[in-house]
Amino acid sequence: MKSPLLPAVLAGSALFIAVPALSQTPLRTPDQTRSQSRTRDQLRDQQIYGHQLMTPQERDRYRDRLRAARSEHDRARIRQQHIERMQERARQRGMSLGPPPMRRPTSPPAGGRMGPGGGSGSPMGPGGRR
Repeated sequence: MKSPLLPAVLAGSALFIAVPALSQTPLRTPDQTRSQSRTRDQLRDQQIYGHQLMTPQERDRYRDRLRAARSEHDRARIRQQHIERMQERARQRGMSLGPPPMRRPTSPPAGGRMGPGGGSGSPMGPGGRR
């Protein structure tokens, strides 16, 4: 017969070890939290083509338009219009933005097919028989 004392001792030992470790976790000051938030926002803004030519409100509106788009086709159209506007704005200011970034596809090609032999749903998959 096993003693019920052993699990209780083990659980108590784990708490004894974990509680002091948690209490020593440094807390962030409000300045550190603001600084981290600002850095995160700056990194997020830099993902927008021509971000340096836009106001924060323009960047927010652009993100809102992308989120509200109903399809990937609509988002691609919004991005292309944005690129054209930013290139024109840069040209007017005597600047060059360089080429726009290449976007990676976010979904499989139309029809959802992966190509010859692709996917695990194939009836002739690895070791498959008809």
